[in-house]
Formats: sequence, structure tokens, C-alpha cells
Amino acid sequence: NIRMLKRFFISFASCMAAIWLSALLAVVLFLVFIAALLAKYGETDAKLVDHTVLVVDLTGSIDERPGKPSITDLISSGEVEMTQGLNQIVAAIDQAADDPQIDGIYLKVGGSTAGIASRMAIVDALNRFNKSKKFVYAYGDFYDQGDYIIATAADKIYVNPQGVVNVAGLSATTLFFKGLLDKVGVEMQVFKVGTYKSAVEPFILNEMSEASREQQQSYLDAIWNSLTYQIGYGRGVDDAEVQMWADSICTTWDAERLIANNVVDGAIYEHEMDAIIAKQIGKDDPKDVNYLNTAQYCTIKEITTKALPENAKGEKIAVLYAVGDITDKTGDGIVGAEMVPLINDIIDDDNVKGLVLRVNSGGGSAFASEQIWEALERFKATGRPFYVSMGDVAASGGYYISCGADKIYAQPETLTGSIGIFGIVPCAKELLNDKLGINTSTVSTNGAPMNLFQPFTPAQSSAMQRRISQGYDTFLSRVAKGRNKTVEEINTIAQGRVWSGKQALDNGLVDEMGTLYNAINDMKANNQLRGCEVVEYPADNNTLLQSVLSMKKESQAQALDEHLGEAAQLYHAVDRITHLEPVQCRMETVILR
Repeated sequence: NIRMLKRFFISFASCMAAIWLSALLAVVLFLVFIAALLAKYGETDAKLVDHTVLVVDLTGSIDERPGKPSITDLISSGEVEMTQGLNQIVAAIDQAADDPQIDGIYLKVGGSTAGIASRMAIVDALNRFNKSKKFVYAYGDFYDQGDYIIATAADKIYVNPQGVVNVAGLSATTLFFKGLLDKVGVEMQVFKVGTYKSAVEPFILNEMSEASREQQQSYLDAIWNSLTYQIGYGRGVDDAEVQMWADSICTTWDAERLIANNVVDGAIYEHEMDAIIAKQIGKDDPKDVNYLNTAQYCTIKEITTKALPENAKGEKIAVLYAVGDITDKTGDGIVGAEMVPLINDIIDDDNVKGLVLRVNSGGGSAFASEQIWEALERFKATGRPFYVSMGDVAASGGYYISCGADKIYAQPETLTGSIGIFGIVPCAKELLNDKLGINTSTVSTNGAPMNLFQPFTPAQSSAMQRRISQGYDTFLSRVAKGRNKTVEEINTIAQGRVWSGKQALDNGLVDEMGTLYNAINDMKANNQLRGCEVVEYPADNNTLLQSVLSMKKESQAQALDEHLGEAAQLYHAVDRITHLEPVQCRMETVILR
């Protein structure tokens, strides 16, 4: 019996070892397979030679920094659509201006997605490139308004003979959820400070208030004025002519009319565009033209587009990216529990001689915003310069973390301000009682514990409003301190109101009009830091392991989006509602187009 028992345990142990070994081998083989796919995807025969043409590919998403590869897409189709980085595009254009091997730039328009300020940052880089006297040509089958704005920085714009150019003005659309919440039986209990703090309106109204309509119309008009100026400047016409294009619905014009009105310079097919570029650089055969896209060019020229290791030697300017929703402990955007330690590391690094905070955020958690603000104040207390560069949006919590900077840069098209605060707590009593037939009974000690299954009592509502008011007072005091103004002065331009970057310059919320390029170069010039390298934080985590670990979440999200189709955007909006922290410094969510 003992011998049989011994054999059993030996056999069992062997089986378990075989199972574990097989599992381990499967994981290793899977990682090798993924690595091989990524290596194959990353293979390129791109080279930099004389008379090279840099391609700025206006296709797909353009974010602040390049995104990580999608393992799910790579396995399913063998192809990967990488998110382009604005930092990479701008760096490549600036480098190419002084590169004798680059003859010009080809703007290849295929339909890109980007914020208005991001697009104008590319325009700004192209305008700097134009000083080199090298050519910039644009070609596309269909120009949406955003891509066309970028194309106006080109020497020549060409469109397919059957193509379309869209110049239509701007609009902002807000999604309202009150009807949906009423149907499912959820009441959103809202507490706010600020006449213009319209971020709560989608939960309690079915359409925008007059205050919200006023502020949206104001900043849309200001941004449109900036865009019509750029379009007119690029095409050599006045603002009234550009407005006429929009009013006349130029998206319906044929090629002949587009040319006659100077919207484009010519209507040709793509192979003819290739021939024009070949002739421009002295090549007889278009196949002899050497093209490099911005990512390839940055790799070949070793242009810094990723954060260097934290122990990088030499003096440096830290560019800290604060992009996305502000949350306390988890999330894909600005996570307070991760951002604060990162700022602490920057403070402790004596090689960091200056900090530029790059903000592209509509805000989020008031608590996390305060923690990040305090950490940045500690950096500022070291005496080293602290600048802020605002991207497409730096509002509410995004402005909170920016307001203490020595100097704040925004673009005319940036959305900023929204100095206000609100609290939102759902009550699911009707959902449980009337919709689902679930009743609740609660026993509690003395006091006033909050219960999501019962509406707030008057005492609870009063206490919550006091907390929100205190948060607003704190926000005002932070801004007043940072902008060297009184609380009363800030309150007159606060009240939750959103401003365009140009309006914010006029009312003192920002100091300069400019892009990240301007903020970095001004910091170098103003603080004798010209010899410093620029280092981006946080470090790039787009590694193979990170991509594999994100596969499950990525595949689930992809399946959900495919199943819901156009309703996916609504689902994600409702999902965000249900996961909001109770006290928010958040700008309204608008679809700006």
C-alpha cells in the first residue's frame, strides 16, 4: 500500500510538473510569436539619402505622443494602426528644415483625427519650415476641415478631380442623459458652484442652458476667427472670402469651382502628384523618389521623442505630459497616485534644471488635482523655472494643475479656464423599487450616513453643498496665488466659464500665445538653459510586456465597440458617469467639430 501510494504521488507530481512546464512553454512560445510579429512589423528598409522627401501622413489619430501597438490587431490582421504622436510630427518637421538631405515635405491627406490646437501646432511647425525655402505640397482625395487647415500651410494644395474640400465653420455638440437616466430610474443629485459650470447639465437637463449656450458661442466664435485667419493667410484671401466658402457649402463644389475660388491649386490624380514631386527634386521617374514618414525620420535621425532613462546624464529640461481625465488611483489618463511620485522624482533629480508641464485635459477629480498642484508647488519652491504648455484643452482640473506656473502658454484655439467645481451622487431608489422590484431597509446609528438607495436628506444636501463651496474657494485661492491676483478678481472670470486661449490671454489666465515648442525654447532662452537636453516624462511604457498585458482589456473593448456600433460612444459616456468621483473639477464634454 505504501508502495502504491508512493507511485501515485510520484505520478501526480510528474503530471503536475508536465502541466506547468507545458503552460510555461506555451507562454514563452506566445511571447516569442508576438515578439516576432512586432519585429516583422517594425522592420523597415527606410533610409535617408540626398533629395529625400518627408511625408507628413495625415491619417488616423494624432495624440500628444505615439500610442502603443495593438497586439489584438496584429494577431487578427497582421497589421497595426499606430497612433501618431504630435511631438514626433513637430520634431521631424523642425529637424527637416535644417537637414540638407530633405528637399521638401509631402502632406499626404487621408483623414486624421486631432484636436484643433494640435492641428495648429503642426501648422506652426510648417510655417517655421517654410522659412527654409523648401517646398511643401499637399494632396488628398477628401479634405475634411481639420486636414485642410493644416494643408493651408503648404505652397500648393492639390485634390483629386472627384474629390471634396470641406470648410464649414465650427460646432459644439453636448450629449444630454437626463432622459436616459429618467427611463432607468436614476436621479443624479448635483451640487455646484459657478453660473457657467455646465458639466452637470447633461445629468439634469435635456438641453443646454442659456449660460452654457453663451459661453460655447463665445469660444467657438473666437476659435473660428483664428482658423479663418490661418486659412485666409495660407490661401492669400481675406477672412470674408473664407466665410463665403463656409456659407456656400464648398463641400459641394466641383474641382473647377474649387480652383477658381483659390480653395485649391489644382485637381490631379495621385500618380500625377508623384510625378510633380519627382520633377521638383530632379528625378525623372517617380519611383526613384525616396520618401520617409515622420516616425521613420525620427528613428534615423535619433530625434528624442521618448523619455530617456531617469539616470540620463547631463542637465535637462523635463517635459511632463499630463493628458486625459484626472483620477485618484486608477485610469488611463492623469492618475494622481502615479503623477505625484513622478513629480517627486523630478524634484529630487538635480540634473533637472526646469520643468514644462504639457497639459491636455478637461479635468476630473478635485482631490487628485489638488495633490498634483501641491507637488508642482514644491518643485516651484526649489527655485527652478516651471512653465505650462496647454494643448487642445486645459480646463477645470487641467487649469487647476497649471495655475501655479511661472509662465503659462496656450494657443488661440485652446479651451481653458472652467474654474469651478461640482459634486454628483446618483440615487438609484426608483431603479431598484419601481424598475427592478427591489426594496431596501436600512438600519444605522445616529448621524447621517449617505445611502445611494435613498435621496439625500436636507442636512446631507446642505453638507454636500458646503463641501463644494469650500472646494471652489480653494480653487479660487490657488488660481489667485498663481496669477498674482485677488480672489475677487479671479471670481469675476471664473464661475466655471470656459474660454478660448486668446480670451484667456486677454483676461489674464495665461501669459503667452504659443505651442510646446515656444514654451521649451523660451525656457532655454530666459534661464540660460540652451545646453540642456529635453527629456519627456513619464517614460515610454509601450513595451511588448505592456502590450501583452493589455490584450484582454483591448479585445473586450474592441468587441464591445463592434457590437454597439455607433451607440458605443453613448455607452462610454454613460460608463464615465457611473465612475466619477463625487467631487469634480471637470469641464463639460463637448463634441467639437
